[in-house]
Amino acid sequence: MGRPSYRWRLRSRELELGTRTLVMGILNITPDSFSDGSKFLSRDHAVGHALQMLAEGADIIDIGGESTRPGVKVAEGGVSDAVSAEEELRRIMPVIEDVLRERPEAVISVDTYKAEVARAAVSAGVQIVNDVSALRWDPQMAATVAELACGVILMHTRGLPREWGEMPASADIVAEVKLELRKFAQDAIAHGIAKDRIMLDAGFGFGKKFDQNYPLLAGLGELHELGFPLLAGTSRKSFIGRTLARDGKDAPMDQRLYGTLASVVASVLQGAHMVRVHDVKAAVDAVKVADEILLTQPRQA
Repeated sequence: MGRPSYRWRLRSRELELGTRTLVMGILNITPDSFSDGSKFLSRDHAVGHALQMLAEGADIIDIGGESTRPGVKVAEGGVSDAVSAEEELRRIMPVIEDVLRERPEAVISVDTYKAEVARAAVSAGVQIVNDVSALRWDPQMAATVAELACGVILMHTRGLPREWGEMPASADIVAEVKLELRKFAQDAIAHGIAKDRIMLDAGFGFGKKFDQNYPLLAGLGELHELGFPLLAGTSRKSFIGRTLARDGKDAPMDQRLYGTLASVVASVLQGAHMVRVHDVKAAVDAVKVADEILLTQPRQA
């Protein structure tokens, strides 16, 4: 199906999207992340891991200070029962500052749904706000991102993390994601965010039942109709662990690499412009091969 091309406008630079797949490396500075909780709470370990991911070929480092794992409590008002904006900033700001001191050219995104955190991070040199709530949980977020004039990733989430266990399955997950992402993007533009600063994320695992992630992955290419670049974040997700289960037990986090790479390649072949991953070196190699396959297909306008 090929892949449409875009110029993605960030805070102070632009990125070409479409010629090759960009790789976003995940850095969770949290004690309770579903995948690597507490592993990078130490400032030195976190900075070292960020620099390692850059050396391995990461195009962007996505730094977050609050987990949005299933069941965690978040509040639509921008205040979390688990992590305050102050605590989130205490975790991430020293790392952001150190990484940019070591690698001034690095492109960093901040994984947050709080306007206060977004403002401080962008002021420190972050180029992108990656919001799992698509600007919906903090009423100040849309206006703040518009004022900051940075890149923004709007992710599709069904409900709140604490509701995911009881949420009914979607009748048509691709149609639902497409409809709601279109609305989220329109709302962002209505708040003054430029269209060419927006990227969309289908939100694999975020409120989706296990067996709905595969139809969403297979139908990811349909989201190109929305007219925005696409991010796919499948790395180590629960649906991969379930698929790789042995003896009735889901595969643990450290045994999901090969399944993750399969999903990464599938995402690229569906036209994802960027993939968000924990294992950067392996993903960089995988997307190089997937990009070669994609280049044999006609490019979309």
